[in-house]
Amino acid sequence: MKIKFLLMLTCFVFLLNACSKDDNEAADTLETPIANAPKDVNDNGFKAKWNYVSNSKSYLLDVSSSADFTTFISNYNAKEVTDLNEVVAGLTGGTQYYYRVRAKNETEISGYSNVISVVTTGSSGIPEDPAFLKVKVNKLASPFFVGMSIKASQLTNGSPYDVILKNEFSSISAEYEMKMDKISTASGVYDWTVADKIVAYGNDNGINVHGHALVWHNAVPQWLKDFSGTDAEFAAEVKKYITAVVTHYAGKVKSWDVVNEAVDDNGGTMRNTIFLKRMGPNYVKDCFQWARDAANAAGDTSLLLFYNDYATSANTAKQNKVFSLVDDLKAGNVIDGIGFQMHNTYLSPTKAQIEADLNKAVSRGLKIHVSELDIQVNQFNDISSFTNERRLAQKEKYKEMVKIYNALPTANKYALTIWGMKDNESWIPFNAELGHPGNDWPLLYDSNFAIKSSHTGFLEGLD
Repeated sequence: MKIKFLLMLTCFVFLLNACSKDDNEAADTLETPIANAPKDVNDNGFKAKWNYVSNSKSYLLDVSSSADFTTFISNYNAKEVTDLNEVVAGLTGGTQYYYRVRAKNETEISGYSNVISVVTTGSSGIPEDPAFLKVKVNKLASPFFVGMSIKASQLTNGSPYDVILKNEFSSISAEYEMKMDKISTASGVYDWTVADKIVAYGNDNGINVHGHALVWHNAVPQWLKDFSGTDAEFAAEVKKYITAVVTHYAGKVKSWDVVNEAVDDNGGTMRNTIFLKRMGPNYVKDCFQWARDAANAAGDTSLLLFYNDYATSANTAKQNKVFSLVDDLKAGNVIDGIGFQMHNTYLSPTKAQIEADLNKAVSRGLKIHVSELDIQVNQFNDISSFTNERRLAQKEKYKEMVKIYNALPTANKYALTIWGMKDNESWIPFNAELGHPGNDWPLLYDSNFAIKSSHTGFLEGLD
């Protein structure tokens, strides 16, 4: 019996090992490899690298100039490699490429690895598209205004600013010089000099003028900050100002940001401004009503009134509060559109976030003004020069934004305005509140008025 038991136990162990072996063999499928950052990047190529995969005998390398691998670099469509790296050569300088790998063991092939992006050094040598922005936009089936924020000092006839504005742009917004603290010097006293120059420039050159902005908490004149009258008298002063400005520019300024940035960044509440404190929670609606009444009294029945704010695409609480505010204005028939500032970065917000934000305005039948577009590339202050990688990433983000805007229904399009002309004059590198003091290159032109890849991206977004 003992011998029989031992024989049976031996057979059982043998069968168990055999089953275990079969199970292990079945489990020995190829794992998906992990691609690593490239090495030895130069003008003509780089070394692609990846991790070892057990049981693999070779690897299949793909290299493409498109992130979705719809095209392949010659000789790099599933190129078989027996090492854990491969020198990719024959590429173009200053160009973005992508690579991925699969593991292979005879007929068995793993899934694709992660995709690695790499930008070759140097310059592509391909000139930027010199086409004028407004010329291409005006050829669209549903064109819109292409805007630029400006300063009065830039409007000298024949200056580089003047030449670019007349060639490229069909709308202008004053960067700062049409705000309350620049126009209103005392109760009922106005200095129109600089604002008149801006408006006349637009009118004389067939360029749309968008007014920015009637009421903003960061542009309150000192006399109004110090106003010692009652709250009702304070509101009367604001009404007097709005009425005077809208009346003065009736028929000359085609649209106004009536109230700018009234919603707080945190918690989806109203920003605690002097206007909220002294005029109450309905102050925004009151300002819109006063602007509408002034325009109608002046015979300017086509004036468009906008609410303008920033950072709503990725901030759901703020976005919801903005649209709650807008719904109230729409119910009162005093608003025509929304200005989405879009001071974005090359990483955010996402395409889906931007589309969801804008589509809320579309569903409400409102005009959409991308009112202050620029795209930061150094928000973490991690680069000291404008790298090829950031240049191309910025180009793609501008292209994405323009493509999103161009896809809007015709009835909802108004203008897409770039917030500044030259990188070195943008507000972004000099604004400590952004938390990344230092260099940035957020616009369409460099410090020498030369067009950048972002300008080409804008044009490509129209295709």
